Amino acid sequence: MREAVTYGKYLRIEELLGLQQPRDEVEHDEMLFIIIHQVYELWFKEMLHELDYCRRLLEEDDAHRAQHTLKRVLTILKVLVAQLDILETMTPVEFLTFRERLESASGFQSDQFRQLEFVIGRKQRASVERFPEGTRARTALERRWSEPTLWDAFLRFLDREGYDLPEADLHRDVTSPIRPSDGIQRVLVEVYRTSPKSSELCERLVDLDEGLQEWRYRHVKMVERTIGAKPGTGGSAGSRYLRTTLNDPAFPDLWEIRTRL
Repeated sequence: MREAVTYGKYLRIEELLGLQQPRDEVEHDEMLFIIIHQVYELWFKEMLHELDYCRRLLEEDDAHRAQHTLKRVLTILKVLVAQLDILETMTPVEFLTFRERLESASGFQSDQFRQLEFVIGRKQRASVERFPEGTRARTALERRWSEPTLWDAFLRFLDREGYDLPEADLHRDVTSPIRPSDGIQRVLVEVYRTSPKSSELCERLVDLDEGLQEWRYRHVKMVERTIGAKPGTGGSAGSRYLRTTLNDPAFPDLWEIRTRL
C-alpha cells in the first residue's frame, strides 16, 4: 500500500527547515539574512522555469499564453522588490554583528541570477568562468550561454508573423550583447501600429525590463542603506559596481521606438 502524501512530505518540510543554519546562533538577525536569500534563490528558480516556458510558447506561436507567463514573472518581480523592505528592517549595526562571518560569500556568486541575465540577453563570459568546471552552476551557465535568449525567441516569433526583420538580427550570435537595431525598430513601429496582439506582447517585455531595473535600483539603495560605500563581501565593489548596472535596458529597441511612434 502506497504511503499517503501529506503536506509535510510533499513539500519536504523537514529538509527545508533544516537548511537555515546560521554560522553563529548568537546573532539574532543572521536567521533573517539567510531566509531572505534562500527565498530569493527559490524565486530565481521559479522565474527561470517560467521564462524557459515563455520562450517555448513563443516558439509555438502561442502569444496569449506567453503574455500570461510574463505576467506571472512580473508578479514575482514585485515580490522580490517587496522582500527588500523586510531586509531593510535590519539596521547597519545589526548586519555588522555577523557580516565578517560571510567571509568570501557574496550575492555576485548567485549563478541563478546570472542565468536570469543570460536568458534576457545580458551575457558575459566571465560570469561562466567564475564557476569551476563540472559544477552544477557551470554546467547550467554553459548551456544558457549557447542558448537563444528570450529576445531571440521573440524576434523569430515576429518573423513567423510575417514581419520583415533584418537577417543579421534574426541570425545574430546569441552570445553577443543585444544592440539597438534601426531595422528592428522600424519593424516594431509597424507592430505597434498594426497588431494589438503582438504590441501587447511587446509591452509585457517592456514591463519585464522595467521590473528588473526597478529591482536593481532597490537593491542598490538597500546596499547603500546597509553598508554605504564600503566594498561588498567577497571583494566586490559593492554599491559602486551595482550603480553601473542601472539604466541599462535588456531590450533597448523597445525603449528607442517610444520617440518614433
